[in-house]
Amino acid sequence: MKPVNRFESRKIHPLPLGEGRVRVSGGTALALLLLVSVVCLAQTPAQTPAGNAENGKRLFLKHDCYWCHGTAGQGSSAGARIGGTALNLQGVMRYVRQPTGSMPAFTDKVLTDQELTDIYAYLKSVQAPKAATVPLLNQLREK
Repeated sequence: MKPVNRFESRKIHPLPLGEGRVRVSGGTALALLLLVSVVCLAQTPAQTPAGNAENGKRLFLKHDCYWCHGTAGQGSSAGARIGGTALNLQGVMRYVRQPTGSMPAFTDKVLTDQELTDIYAYLKSVQAPKAATVPLLNQLREK
């Protein structure tokens, strides 16, 4: 009786194990992939440039961002709350350069990347108000 070759019926030929080749199970391969990814990420330095929050506040006011977003980025009926934003710098830059909705685009001729980085630093330095510190909300809770 001839032994059954599982690759014969599918016309698939296994790779021969030769010098330098090691057979690895799927779980082991996944663990190795995760380990390599973690090591690579750990060696990658943070690419976020430093911004000057004081200059960012000046630019925020100079370019009239406060008209829609409020002086502390608290938002209004015309613009979103952006103070203490959860977006990263690249997300903010992408949106400012190519906004959706009624916000005008600010090209790099209007705001340089460094100026946008400063504005981002300002927005990150502004903390969103806690509900307990808003007097009107406290009055509504008491009713």
